[in-house]
Amino acid sequence: MNALNHPASRHDYRCVFISDTHLGTRGFRGDFLADFLRRTSCEQLYLVGDIIDGWRLRKSWYWDEHHDEVLRQILRKARSGTEVTYIPGNHDEMFRAWLPLGLEIGGIKLRDEATHVTADGKRLLVTHGDAFDSVVRYYKFLAILGDSAYTFALVTNRWFNAVRRRLGYPYWSLSQWLKRQVKEAVKAIDRFESALANEARRRGFDGVVCGHIHHAEMREVNGVLYLNDGDWVESCTALVEHHDGRLELIDWAELNRLSFFEPVRGRVPQAA
Repeated sequence: MNALNHPASRHDYRCVFISDTHLGTRGFRGDFLADFLRRTSCEQLYLVGDIIDGWRLRKSWYWDEHHDEVLRQILRKARSGTEVTYIPGNHDEMFRAWLPLGLEIGGIKLRDEATHVTADGKRLLVTHGDAFDSVVRYYKFLAILGDSAYTFALVTNRWFNAVRRRLGYPYWSLSQWLKRQVKEAVKAIDRFESALANEARRRGFDGVVCGHIHHAEMREVNGVLYLNDGDWVESCTALVEHHDGRLELIDWAELNRLSFFEPVRGRVPQAA
């Protein structure tokens, strides 16, 4: 039996990349992420943007115990020797004003971007990716409007799945399906992936790690390894590097058979 499928198992990686957690929103699966962080250890942890959703928190405040637990787990890793690097995205852009100061807060380094070298020698550019999204870069008001529409889709999704649950059907992401059906959205994803891959290749990297579009992916684009670690709102995915340098996308909810209808209960005891 694959250890990843065992709900009580713990996992040790060389490096973990997560992004687009959107703390401060009701769609954030803080229980899933806290479970992931409790049950994994790593030498390096990259927070690849949109960790705290400043856009949403400025409109209305939402914060529960799962948000607190996620922050505790990240700080605990930093105190325990994990090298934690926080690369702000567009939703947590308020932290970008601090980047020139080279701050380190609670053992967490703030950086505009990073270079990660895998155990087998691959050089990866690590960036949130919003700089390569033309809507966010040049038409921020449209990005904010799109964020409101996305939030509405998530709320609709909860009601939609409440009905599905009563009828005995499993969880199904309406917003993900809508994105796949809209041709322009598909084209936008392709443009985004190509722009990032081309930038990585231009700068001599073997690959690029990003987030931003909530679409987990690992494939070669224009001769460069394109790695998107996904999100913790709809898909609950992370990119991990094993100790031999092998890279893998982890779907935490699927691998652990977690229900999107029920919160994760119980904790794995912490080592002394």
